Amino acid sequence: MDYRRVSSVVIPTLVLAVVVAAGADDDHARAKAARDAGAIVSLRAILDRVEAEFTGSPVEIELDDDDGRRWLYKVKLLAPTGAILKLEYDARNAQLIRAKGSGVEAARRQRPH
Repeated sequence: MDYRRVSSVVIPTLVLAVVVAAGADDDHARAKAARDAGAIVSLRAILDRVEAEFTGSPVEIELDDDDGRRWLYKVKLLAPTGAILKLEYDARNAQLIRAKGSGVEAARRQRPH
């Protein structure tokens, strides 16, 4: 076995894996710091808002810093019709920014007048 050739592949792969893992840890630390500082609302607050505004079940939730401009919670919701809705909430105040997908209006809860 040619150890030089194997190491020329394995070492860069390991370095890349460490860099990716460090970036993920950095994202986690930044998100935690933002939540602890009160700059973003908790995941529980977003889930409460989604439940109050839409019928369905969350199947994926992502906290994204939107290229450093603002934090967004991105929620994929399985609507009762079977459609997947994509919801975006401002992480600072849990306000709905965008709702996309087939059947968004059908899944939206009616607000009392």
